[in-house]
Amino acid sequence: MPELPDITIYLDALQSRIVGRAIQRIRVDSIFVVRTFDPAIDEAEGRIVAGVERLGKRVVLRLVETESDAGSDEEDLFLVVHLMIAGRFQWKEAGAKIPKRLGLAAFDFDNGTLLLTEAGTKKRAGIFLVRGRRRLRSLAREGIEVLENDLDAFRTVLLRENHTVKRSLTDPRFFSGIGNAYSDEILHHAQLSPLKQTQKMSDEEIERLYESTCTVLNLWIDRLREETGDGFPEKVTAFRKDMAVHGKFGKPCPVCESPVQRIQYASNETNYCARCQTGGKILADRSLSRLLKGDWPKTLEELED
Repeated sequence: MPELPDITIYLDALQSRIVGRAIQRIRVDSIFVVRTFDPAIDEAEGRIVAGVERLGKRVVLRLVETESDAGSDEEDLFLVVHLMIAGRFQWKEAGAKIPKRLGLAAFDFDNGTLLLTEAGTKKRAGIFLVRGRRRLRSLAREGIEVLENDLDAFRTVLLRENHTVKRSLTDPRFFSGIGNAYSDEILHHAQLSPLKQTQKMSDEEIERLYESTCTVLNLWIDRLREETGDGFPEKVTAFRKDMAVHGKFGKPCPVCESPVQRIQYASNETNYCARCQTGGKILADRSLSRLLKGDWPKTLEELED
């Protein structure tokens, strides 16, 4: 799922291409992708994009009737796209066809067409059209923006409930825009176990986590901006070769060269370095540890043996 750095790069590209331009036409190829009915989706046609913003992991277009209309937040329309796991944007020439199989919708402008696509058989991406910022906020219970808040605000949210630090980082009620991929990178940078209980963290650990969160998110925003340049983001993925641990199971940690470990659950996995983050302890994998029972390695040394 595209997370805060990826959505930021999408917003950069959309800002330069569609802000100040009218949506001439909206073409929907999948009836399931539009998740709201009032206002009707065609009410967005002819409206001008006054701005683009992020709501958690969602892309939001603020729409006004005329370019000179400053508008009221409660009168404006907001077109919201939730990409979910496999949804992606493509920028093509004006009037471009919606691709078969992957195509969900197209937003036509005078200078190009914004395509919404989604890989895979499970179509989870969604388009929402709402009137007013109050209704917009109701679409998501979003937590704080870490990059816009200080350590005290971060600490207050982190300690609100007692969870593993991995769960708290990825809970949208607590922190906005952080998912499975970047939480792995943040925890590795902070040298913290993903299973550390938040209410058992020391002040120093909380400060380290806050600083690592800001550092990692800003680092990847800068990297993706440099990679994309003036183009449109084409390779939005949760797995990048320069990541330290996410998606790197079995590969050497860039800090200590120990093999990266994982915890698998449902369709996700958490990646971490045992030497850097858990004092050499191998964290129990729900499925494999049950299978191996007493043979499950508890340390890197046992794993190597």
